[in-house]
Amino acid sequence: MAALDRHGRQLANRDRMAIADMAAPSSQPRFHIVDLVGGRSQSFLVAHGSGSDPSHTGFLKRFSNDPGSNASSEGAFLTADYYVGKHGRSQRLIGLDATNNNALARAIVVHSAWYANPDMIRSHGMLGRSQGCFAVGEDDLSRVFAALGPGRMIYSDKI
Repeated sequence: MAALDRHGRQLANRDRMAIADMAAPSSQPRFHIVDLVGGRSQSFLVAHGSGSDPSHTGFLKRFSNDPGSNASSEGAFLTADYYVGKHGRSQRLIGLDATNNNALARAIVVHSAWYANPDMIRSHGMLGRSQGCFAVGEDDLSRVFAALGPGRMIYSDKI
């Protein structure tokens, strides 16, 4: 909530926000979209970057904002426009903190991926890893986009 207050002027919408709790393993739903008006939330699986978990343990070990790190970044992100890219429908993110201000240049986005589907947990015990993006399951992307939308905040940290 402190990040929402700190960055409130940059956000077009403050009714909902996402919280990515990277303290949880990738085998658990840890991308929470919270309706701040209605008090409800939805939770989804989300992958973290390969540079954040080099040994592929399913746990995020470190954050990075460095280009080429393939790591997840921490802090507040502003959800921006949608586009169709390498991973299909995707949403650009703008990093609002010094710990993630390279997000746009690094192409850190929200997208879907086969390696973020629930069957990965059944077969491997954890999700695959992204290149630092918030990758959600293919069947979850439409619900994530509908609930989050542009002009809102994603906050990512070990909470």
